[in-house]
Amino acid sequence: MLDFLSHISWWQWALFILVVIAIRDVFLQRNHTITHNYPVIGHLRYLLEKIGPELRQYLVANNREELPFNRIERSWIYASAKKENNYEGFGTDRDIYAHQHIFINNAMIPFTIDASHPNSIDKTFLPSAKVMGEFNKRKRPYRPASVINISAMSFGSLSAKAIESLNKGAKIAGAYHNTGEGGLSPYHSNGGDVIFHFGTGYFGCRSKDGGFSMEKLVQLVDDNPFIRAIEIKLSQGAKPGKGGVLPGAKISREIARIRGVEIGKDVLSPPNHKAFSNIPEMVNFIEDIAKKTGLPVGIKAAIGKLDQWEELADIMKETGKGPDFITVDGGEGGTGAAPPSFADHVSLPWVYGFSDLYKLFLSKGLTERIVFIGSGKLGFPAKAAMAFAMGVDCINVAREAMMSIGCIQAQVCHTNRCPSGVATQSKWLQNGIDPTLKSVRLAQYFKTFRKELVEITHAAGYEHPCQFKMSDIEMNVDDHNLSKELNRTYAYEKAPVPFLGMQSLKDCVYLGGKN
Repeated sequence: MLDFLSHISWWQWALFILVVIAIRDVFLQRNHTITHNYPVIGHLRYLLEKIGPELRQYLVANNREELPFNRIERSWIYASAKKENNYEGFGTDRDIYAHQHIFINNAMIPFTIDASHPNSIDKTFLPSAKVMGEFNKRKRPYRPASVINISAMSFGSLSAKAIESLNKGAKIAGAYHNTGEGGLSPYHSNGGDVIFHFGTGYFGCRSKDGGFSMEKLVQLVDDNPFIRAIEIKLSQGAKPGKGGVLPGAKISREIARIRGVEIGKDVLSPPNHKAFSNIPEMVNFIEDIAKKTGLPVGIKAAIGKLDQWEELADIMKETGKGPDFITVDGGEGGTGAAPPSFADHVSLPWVYGFSDLYKLFLSKGLTERIVFIGSGKLGFPAKAAMAFAMGVDCINVAREAMMSIGCIQAQVCHTNRCPSGVATQSKWLQNGIDPTLKSVRLAQYFKTFRKELVEITHAAGYEHPCQFKMSDIEMNVDDHNLSKELNRTYAYEKAPVPFLGMQSLKDCVYLGGKN
């Protein structure tokens, strides 16, 4: 028998395998019509469908064509993170006449700094001009030491090594790291400032009945002094107004402990909060947390209808109470898996949502007391300049941060098969991530971003991006005769941000939360 098998050539083995596959396709399976009707060859259709995104990404699509991030944008992040040459030669290949293209109006004579001065400031030094919790006199107000920070992404959605890399990178860059709604994990505890974020599942501060536990939150803050602020998620750009299910099969012993849930049992995150059901109750909830933790408290939401936001603004104006910061997420947000009907259509894109909300708070005279945070594909210096001109004080980045530590935009985050190990719980796939290396790359991306944003700011004649005015940015609406400055496009003027110079920020007692 062995002698017979040894005389069978490779092509005979291949033919035998193909015949077996053909018999299986025609007689033994009824799930796939294509492979039944076209045995063997029909498998090519599924293979091409499976690798189609990769073929388009690397062979078909041009440099500016892909979504959500095109090849030029990804390459800029990768090069910046690796401290490589991120310049481009021979002029832009972007269509500068395209709808919503951004133009930054440069000054005739740029802002200059005296580099020879002994107290000259590094261009990568760029803290927030505003302080969270200053207006409401919280016990532990917090000035972010970086205007670019890590947005809400949970351990569980991202891998342990990815979270560790991000937090270590945040420490190096002087940025903060938002935990996402999956709770505070050991991987968030590597030296970076943390904003503890929770949603309707209350993971990390969850009572046995699935509600909110103030006792657990206070204990968490007391045990972890690197938590600098609390963020309450009302909604997120990927799926506003929709809850979620964490399947029991994905709940390991470690995730169960961190989130405060049972192993192997499905966990529901409903669309609504149990801790409050209306705007006055939400304001009281915010104030109660701030009083018992001493920390600034903010809210995160994607923007749609404005009636309840107006109610919130009226209460804040009347009582002097309310959130210390507001994170505005754009409908283009993408780190949360969502049905296409939600991801494509529910909530406004960032520029529309933020302009609507800021305009409302501006009309009530409330902008000075709120730190506005923008989140929605803003991790590029020119987009950040536009966002600052519209009224943001900081930006949060999610997918851009993921790419800086190795994400290749495979768009399979929801399958647990992320090839880069960033968005998977597979131990094997995570092994490709070296947190020591990747943390440096995250930090370098942040530093490069801040340096280029500072240089754009200087080109426009300012020292800090908080000084940008709406009229400093133009945006194509149609042709050049119809292009408008942001103040005309969105019909408001950003309120001035108090700013006494970068040196005053450097000397500030609250910088980075240190006295």
